[in-house]
Amino acid sequence: MDTILETAKGWLSDFFDTDVRSEVQSLIDSDPEELKDRFYKNMEFGTGGMRGIMGAGTNRINKYTLGKSTQGLSNYLRKSYPDEAIKVVIAYDCRHNSDTLAQTVAEVFSANGIKVFLFSELRTTPELSFAVRHLNCHAGIVLTASHNPPEYNGYKVYWTDGGQIVPPQDGAIIAEINSLSFEDIKFSADSSMIESIDKEVDQAFIDESVKNGSFNADGKADFKIVFTSLHGTSITAIPEVLKRAGYENVTIIEEQAKPDGAFPTVVSPNPEEPEALSMAVAKAEEIGADMVVGTDPDSDRLGIAVRNLEGKMEIVNGNQAMVLMTKFLLDQHKEKGFQGNEFIATTIVSTPMMEAMAKAYGVEFKTALTGFKWIGKMIKDFPQSKFIGGGEESFGYMVGDFVRDKDAVTSTLLACEIASQAKANGSSFYKDLIDCYVDFGFYKEHLVSLTKKGISGAAEIKQMLEDFRDNPVESVAGSKVRWIEDYNTSIAKNVITGAEKIMDLPKSNVLIYETEDGTRVAARPSGTEPKVKFYISTNTTLENANEFKKVNATLDSKIATILSELQLS
Repeated sequence: MDTILETAKGWLSDFFDTDVRSEVQSLIDSDPEELKDRFYKNMEFGTGGMRGIMGAGTNRINKYTLGKSTQGLSNYLRKSYPDEAIKVVIAYDCRHNSDTLAQTVAEVFSANGIKVFLFSELRTTPELSFAVRHLNCHAGIVLTASHNPPEYNGYKVYWTDGGQIVPPQDGAIIAEINSLSFEDIKFSADSSMIESIDKEVDQAFIDESVKNGSFNADGKADFKIVFTSLHGTSITAIPEVLKRAGYENVTIIEEQAKPDGAFPTVVSPNPEEPEALSMAVAKAEEIGADMVVGTDPDSDRLGIAVRNLEGKMEIVNGNQAMVLMTKFLLDQHKEKGFQGNEFIATTIVSTPMMEAMAKAYGVEFKTALTGFKWIGKMIKDFPQSKFIGGGEESFGYMVGDFVRDKDAVTSTLLACEIASQAKANGSSFYKDLIDCYVDFGFYKEHLVSLTKKGISGAAEIKQMLEDFRDNPVESVAGSKVRWIEDYNTSIAKNVITGAEKIMDLPKSNVLIYETEDGTRVAARPSGTEPKVKFYISTNTTLENANEFKKVNATLDSKIATILSELQLS
């Protein structure tokens, strides 16, 4: 605690603003537990950059922690490109303080002689990724905490390819940041180096979104869409993209259309949570809409609801949406003729159905650690290969490579194209998904996400993963565990034969059990939230669509058994 107190007292110097000094002094005087949480460590980069609660302290998002990161990044850029006029582009979302924090970041870059393109108003994360290459920038920053609660904000760094930074580059940048003190931050802006941008980049991004997500689907005049931006940034892009693609029958949930960092109409602005889409689903039932689409605050994730076999709106999960979108894109490429260099991609905790589908189409399948930065890296690492599409279970998808991060804007259009064409063909999005189960195997997944906040929560999460690793599960729902994949050691071990193989992915705190019948159970801590997540995947065959309800119930029962066995229910 003495070290924490010493660190906190450092924030009482004249370098820090008066309100910050007052806030820290108040914590020192009257709230030692809160002081401890704010100063016991430095804010760290995770799978989605730097994300945390706003406030004064080294373990909080504020002008000083972001300023220090920006100063370190500026130093790294100048070392990496010593003879170039360096340019960066900055976007921000709807969150509290995102606009002022973005301005601070821009000012620090400018004080370091770096040209800054700063969006004049909030914009989506995929547009920021697009803008990096469109404006020939060396880096990009977006101020966002994605779907986290209102008290959070964050800072994501993109490189010249439009993808997020990855190892070893992130480590080099972090080392540069850690070598600095807060007093090293250059806050004296050079306003001549900051240029406001908006419409020109907007038009280029929307044009590309329509080009990549539109497939001349039939039935648009009769296709009804309900769209909600959940108080976030997608209101700046998705309505226009749908309109340009020919969708006129779009109902926007007006109560959720105004950007608002308090997210007043939802418990969480996360389309993974059914509650977040409840207002849109209710409107869809009321007006007889065919599809609901809702996006998270920075518009990189999308939630989809469609009519099920009973005609009721049902939310499809990220794995289901990913499978059907990938199948549709594969069919489009197959029709034109595969060139032999195509690939699709997903993450190690997403549905194995993606690999089964890749094999069926004869295209390459690539898998990555959790986090879309790894899928973006694949495109960069394999320039001779053509990325068709790919996603992850957490409601993120990317169509082609014009954006190098998950993109709810283009993916929304693609989902509408699939559903509109299916309806015109006498089918539906849901029925087409069931046909995928018949063709490639019926895979069903379930996610358990446990929130553990603060210092004690971090320790609890660490202990849960250690217990899961040190006390191996021997069977799951009656099927013997065959493989244990430990990404901390990069070793996959066949516990039946004793054989081992090296997994060619970066080390990560993820453990996966796979049984003889193909059931998979994965565990990992979230890189962006105080959560530990358990991913369950089961599978069986589906002879025909008429058997769907019966087989679906069987898999539901199996998942319930697994949850009970692992004490996760």
